[in-house]
Amino acid sequence: MKATEAKLLDFLRKSPQFVIPIYQRTYSWTEKECRQLWDDILRTGSNDDISAHFVGSIVYIEKGIYQVSSQSPLLVIDGQQRLTTVTLLIAALARALEQLDEEKREPLDGFSPRKLRNYYLLNPEEEGEKYYKLILSQTDKDSLTSIVGNREQPKEYSLRVTENFKLFESWIAGCKEDLTPLCKGLAKLIVVDIALNRDQDNPQLIFESMNSTGKELSQADLIRNYILMGLEPQLQTRLYEQYWRPMEIDFGQEAYSEQFDGFMRHYLTVKTGEIPRIGEVYEAFKVHANSTKTAQAGVEALVTDIRTFSRYFCAMALGKETDPDLKLAFHDLRELRVDVAYPFLLELYHDYATGMLSRENFLAAVRLVEAYVFRRAICSIPTNSMNKTFATLSRAINKDHYLESIQAHLLLLPSYRRFPKDEEFRRDLKSRDLYNFRSRSYWLRRLENYGRKERVQVDEYTIEHIMPQNENLSASWKTELGPEWKRIHETWLNTIGNLTLTGHNSEYSDRPFKEKRDISGGFKESPLKLNKGIGQLDKWDEEAIKERANSLADIALEVWKMPKLSNGVMETYRPISVKSDYTIEDHPYIHTGAMQELFEVLRKELIALDPCVTEEFRKKYVAYKAETTFVSVISQTKRLILALNMAFSEINDPKGICRDVSKLKLSASGEIRVSLASLDELPYVMGLVRQSFDRQMGNGGY
Repeated sequence: MKATEAKLLDFLRKSPQFVIPIYQRTYSWTEKECRQLWDDILRTGSNDDISAHFVGSIVYIEKGIYQVSSQSPLLVIDGQQRLTTVTLLIAALARALEQLDEEKREPLDGFSPRKLRNYYLLNPEEEGEKYYKLILSQTDKDSLTSIVGNREQPKEYSLRVTENFKLFESWIAGCKEDLTPLCKGLAKLIVVDIALNRDQDNPQLIFESMNSTGKELSQADLIRNYILMGLEPQLQTRLYEQYWRPMEIDFGQEAYSEQFDGFMRHYLTVKTGEIPRIGEVYEAFKVHANSTKTAQAGVEALVTDIRTFSRYFCAMALGKETDPDLKLAFHDLRELRVDVAYPFLLELYHDYATGMLSRENFLAAVRLVEAYVFRRAICSIPTNSMNKTFATLSRAINKDHYLESIQAHLLLLPSYRRFPKDEEFRRDLKSRDLYNFRSRSYWLRRLENYGRKERVQVDEYTIEHIMPQNENLSASWKTELGPEWKRIHETWLNTIGNLTLTGHNSEYSDRPFKEKRDISGGFKESPLKLNKGIGQLDKWDEEAIKERANSLADIALEVWKMPKLSNGVMETYRPISVKSDYTIEDHPYIHTGAMQELFEVLRKELIALDPCVTEEFRKKYVAYKAETTFVSVISQTKRLILALNMAFSEINDPKGICRDVSKLKLSASGEIRVSLASLDELPYVMGLVRQSFDRQMGNGGY
């Protein structure tokens, strides 16, 4: 590798051509990055005391180690965004100068339209692609060559390239022919010219270590480059065009930039059983790619597998499914925003696509996930454990009894992860504020269309409070509701019994119930199933609201159905509990000794963390478990030692009382040991224990 500081314009002028490899991300700078560069250029060009402005590095590969002396194209590893943006700015400047009077067309020596084009945009003596100084990839390529070649934009044009060129045109027009500061600023731009030797340098490691200015690379960008960068050009091109480019097309430009990182996170969760942190997907991918099994299969098998799972993701998350029933089921999941279920569903989709799971059972499993998530939301059960639930759910699948094993596992989940039973779901559904529920159009649509063959487009209707929202109820409504009208209004206003759909919201307004019932288009004439029976009522009071809530709750129990398995079947899936032969009497320091009182208080605190926490006495310690042991208590004469089952690097310990024992072979599992000698220390120590508990429960979110 050889690095040299150079003026950007000199570097462009001497370089024969820059080519952006196909595996690089497309041009992605937005107005924000363009504005920053524009402001820096004008600030530098307007101040004679500023001699230069550094804009980053240009890293490229050639066969030999040299500083731009050959006529071979330079393969750009880092610097595409800056090169493209400066090219667009120079092209816009050249066009603007052409519109000026002849004496104003070269505000600074070397900045005439002809020189700008022939020095920095084009190779005037060349033909074909060699005619252009910068060759981008994909649709960016045609858009940029059209701009610098003064041709009409192609039908399929690059949004970013085209919009940023127009931005520069508008900003230059705003300079009102005073273009000297802009030209001076461009002349002062400095880069570091870094040439790599293909045989001696590792482009990927250099690429990762670059701390360039501009738009940060996504995790997906890094992964794509990691896979393709080190390959021979021919294989690189084939893998990109056969696998990676089709993925980009399937996602679409916007979804690729916003959701591909998420897809790769779900993919790695499926493959490794571990959920990568949001900002560490690339690191997790490298570990997966270098694992023995993946490495032995080879890079093409890896890219093929990613491509296969991307199809499943696009079907579920982007509405690309072709089966109408599955398409609707995935749409419902998207409305519930159940991203945490995607790792589990990706595995199910793979088994469905390969014939291991029938279509009927796959659809039933998707609807089961929907019911599980919606019931929990209605019952206000915190969602922070669901990432762990779905990340590990596939381990519980018996593929000889595929659907049954999923049903049994969900039914056996404990307390905080439970599948709410009918009684709990029914009770909370009737009393919950569903008007302010985040997915209210979802539950209204599901109830309205249950059992319908001709579906109703709920979005064409508005939500209606039968008993009006207005706090200042009319006299007729107060009479209708009775002496306790205020309590009834506060209690039932936004609940399922008082909410419905209508296409006549403005006509209904705050009218008395009988007018809402009898007017043209009123409840008597409503074709909606949600309004069934309302048109036959004579009054709308607390009893009517409760009755309707009960009726809708009956339907809801069918829409979001809980699976029913016999006790015999359930027993075959129930985890076998191993009874310990030890009791507290085997631990004299906490049974009758000096640590008895401290242990009893600690014990209550640990069990109170969650109803699912269990206590198990072992030979040398006492284990406290949720899914597995999250803390073990080792008793000594003058203190208790707590073993936290989590990595030492992950603990937040401001007081620094945790010890790293990861290199020691100890009986109780966990890398962390904490000493507890008095009740005064207990609140802080419990804060450390809770971190271990939350980590096991997946309470860090997804």
